[in-house]
Amino acid sequence: MSGRTKPFSGFEFMIAWRYLRARRAEGGVSVMTWISFIGIALAVMALIATLAVRSGFRYEFVGTILGANPHISVLSAARLTESGQTVRSLPDYAELAERLSTVEGVVHAAPVVTGQVMASAQGRNAGVVVNGIHARDLAQVPLIAEPERSWGDLARFDDGIAIGSGVARELGVTVGDRIRLISPDGARTAFGTSPRVSAYEVTYIFQVGRYDIDATRVYMPFAEAQIYFNRDGVADEIEVIVEDPDNVNRYTLPILQAAGRDVVLWTWQDSSGAYLQALQMEDNIMFVILSILVLIATMNIVSGLIMLVKNKSHDIGILRTVGLSEGSILRVFFICGSSVGLAGTVVGVALGCAFAIWIDPIFSFVNWVAGGGVWDPSVRLLSQLPARLEWGDVASAVTLSLGLSFVVTIFPARRAARMNPVEALRYE
Repeated sequence: MSGRTKPFSGFEFMIAWRYLRARRAEGGVSVMTWISFIGIALAVMALIATLAVRSGFRYEFVGTILGANPHISVLSAARLTESGQTVRSLPDYAELAERLSTVEGVVHAAPVVTGQVMASAQGRNAGVVVNGIHARDLAQVPLIAEPERSWGDLARFDDGIAIGSGVARELGVTVGDRIRLISPDGARTAFGTSPRVSAYEVTYIFQVGRYDIDATRVYMPFAEAQIYFNRDGVADEIEVIVEDPDNVNRYTLPILQAAGRDVVLWTWQDSSGAYLQALQMEDNIMFVILSILVLIATMNIVSGLIMLVKNKSHDIGILRTVGLSEGSILRVFFICGSSVGLAGTVVGVALGCAFAIWIDPIFSFVNWVAGGGVWDPSVRLLSQLPARLEWGDVASAVTLSLGLSFVVTIFPARRAARMNPVEALRYE
């Protein structure tokens, strides 16, 4: 019989199922089975939920970086003027932007003027970063043209300025109000440089969902910014948007060749690369820690199987006596352990995916129970807790859980298979 038995035959599944559903009075270990099942399900759920939130954080951060910032900034190399002053401006910005727009893979190129000033309104002050840009170019910035929330009309941008929701909240202003921008580098007179103070109407307010952008960003019409920052006839940089920002480095050489002059390129990966590397390292460490949690959960299978083998030693002796091979006994108990791991993994995947899909109402409930204030955008930079379910993360969690469940099951199953039937039936 043993020589003709095919691996994982129907009777092996039947015996394994009989042992799994046995009542404790019959020598079963149903309580330990349930503990193992629940432990694995919760561990897999925690792993998938954490991976989903991790992926959501990365996606949101990269999305806001790419959606509200240039993929490549083209700056002039430092040069000395006749007066010995170091400047980095671009006098031929219109022609340069036109040439860069013809580079393959470049979606848009726009000249900008930038500066840091103090904004004041309603007796309140806030430090802001002003970007001078043409209205047609601002409409090409994805998260400004189509933000999470907006107030006012972007079409009226040339009549005033556009500000982030955090700036509006800090200054206590809304669409139609006027704010003063104060720059220490103002008008040059015979007595030196005096601060420049100008008032502008707020025509558009945007909320992109990232705190450091919403709380500091102000957009001003390009021509007005040239006057305000003393940049007559020049731009500070050319902001370039490319088709494939994830592979932004492959555009640097064509852009340098198209620029045709001494320029310096600064990509979004240069400005955020260190942060993204730190985020990736944190992701890897978190995966290792949660993998240990899954391993601990699967160890319950080992303890349950050891108890099952001890309680079923008489049955093992009888099965061996009637002709079952060591391999069949091993497979019976392997099916017992792996079935618990498989069932726990399936339930854990379902719970983890449900958590990622309905994270907003779940987190709203947690925030309500805690009395609010659980999520602080000024610390976490995002307006809400993100979660992004990626099937690669789910596959990693399933592979880890099933792999550990199958591996740890082998050892108690081998112990059962190697049990001597004579010793098992000696006192029967």
